[in-house]
Amino acid sequence: MAKKLPLGTQNFEDSRRSNLLYIDKSQLLIDMVAMGKTVFLSRPRRFGKSLLCSTLKSFWEGKRELFTGLAIDSSDWNWEPHPVIHLDFNGGNFTLGTYELKANIAGTIENVATEYGVSLPIDFEALGQTLFQLIRALHLKTGKQAVVIIDEYDKPLLTTIDNDATHAEHKAFLKGFYGVLKSADEHLAFLFLTGVTKFSQVSIFSDLNHLQDISLSPRFATLCGFTHDEVVLNFQEEITHISTLMKLSPELYLEKLRRFYNGYRFSRAEQSVYNPFGLLNHFTNELFEPYWFASGTPTFLLKLIEEQQIDILRLEGMEAVATDFADYRKDALLAVPVLYQAGYLTISGYDESLNSYTLDYPNDEVRSSFAKSLADKYAYAPEFGRESLVLTLTRALRKGDVDGCMNALIPFFAEIPYDLNDKSERHYQIVFYLIFRLLGHYCITEVKSAKGRADAIVEAGEFVYCFEFKLFDTAENALAQIEDRGYLTPYTGSGKKLLKVGVAFDATERNIGEWKVELAQ
Repeated sequence: MAKKLPLGTQNFEDSRRSNLLYIDKSQLLIDMVAMGKTVFLSRPRRFGKSLLCSTLKSFWEGKRELFTGLAIDSSDWNWEPHPVIHLDFNGGNFTLGTYELKANIAGTIENVATEYGVSLPIDFEALGQTLFQLIRALHLKTGKQAVVIIDEYDKPLLTTIDNDATHAEHKAFLKGFYGVLKSADEHLAFLFLTGVTKFSQVSIFSDLNHLQDISLSPRFATLCGFTHDEVVLNFQEEITHISTLMKLSPELYLEKLRRFYNGYRFSRAEQSVYNPFGLLNHFTNELFEPYWFASGTPTFLLKLIEEQQIDILRLEGMEAVATDFADYRKDALLAVPVLYQAGYLTISGYDESLNSYTLDYPNDEVRSSFAKSLADKYAYAPEFGRESLVLTLTRALRKGDVDGCMNALIPFFAEIPYDLNDKSERHYQIVFYLIFRLLGHYCITEVKSAKGRADAIVEAGEFVYCFEFKLFDTAENALAQIEDRGYLTPYTGSGKKLLKVGVAFDATERNIGEWKVELAQ
């Protein structure tokens, strides 16, 4: 019987008993346990962390029957059951203080105590010690050390990042609560934590001496997410059906799928994965839509970008060192590492000599969708008007109609509110860049050449455009700069028509002043 897609399923046991499709990652569980007694994994939201936690729970409970046919089934693991405490912070709101957080923890402790027949008073004001007593009692009652799994340990902190008082309250509580885990070491067989960020001021990361952070480990780069080979192997029926529906060859469909949903890279190893949430929604709905991006809002990240004056034209190609991902404090959050942790940027390169990572957008879904969010800041326009502009520009660029393109942009620039326009050349370049990102075309800015940087290169159909922008200068001089510095040289021999476009902005009118176009020789 064909297996059903596991969309929305986060419970491993339910998934296996319901014959849902499961991409086998089980061998990595053995590898993870061998890493050490305490393991931490950071991944963006909706990347399968909860299913991983549920799988670990079944694994430590010794439910071997659930792993029949998986890689782990042939291992020499003894499958002796251990008592498991699984704390899950996914469903909580946590914005109104610590009561809901404490209630979440107390409920889990009470349920586990009842399951194992342990009598344990619940003290809201001393939940850390209550957890310690439960861990100890489980060890003594079963003769087996307990396992603690904490899913989204940082959710209470992330949801209150804009509320200083509540955030401080959560942090103070969690510091003491998580601090007891070190005291419980002799009673623990394994401790596993997931989250998005690594808050250094929470005692987990300072008190647990043997914590193994596998977030950037090449060995576990594909633990969450699907590789391209896994997609081809496990979704052949969906690939055949949707490629036929879209009138694409399977090869062209897979390439489009890869560009839109793949590209997340979590280590120096050149291995990328698809986001499971977006991919499974695509296979279910048979549409290319930004499912992952639409499931959350990057409002706080946009605020960080603004506060830290991050150059959005250089987000592609930003660099970060490994330590940037390992020391988070609310009063010193760095926008670029947080964008990586949250999934809006991903690793595109690694320099071993400097132990530094180059970051980029993972795929077309994030690249285009994030541009829409940024456009509200730099070039606000009603959604209807923006979509109409996208259609007009797409048709013009595919035909090589630069005049049609620029004439469509003039009323768009005119609608940008005065307080969003700083009249700088950089601002016009940013707006232009965001507009073309909305089109979904291949558009990169400040492209390096031997003699400098092009403002923007845009590929559309059979055309490659090189745009150069000038403020208080002429379109003619912009064209001359493109030619003199050979910005289009890398595209010679591509078989496409190469067009130079010089654009001069009028600061007084706050709009496009003139433009000139030449076919590159």
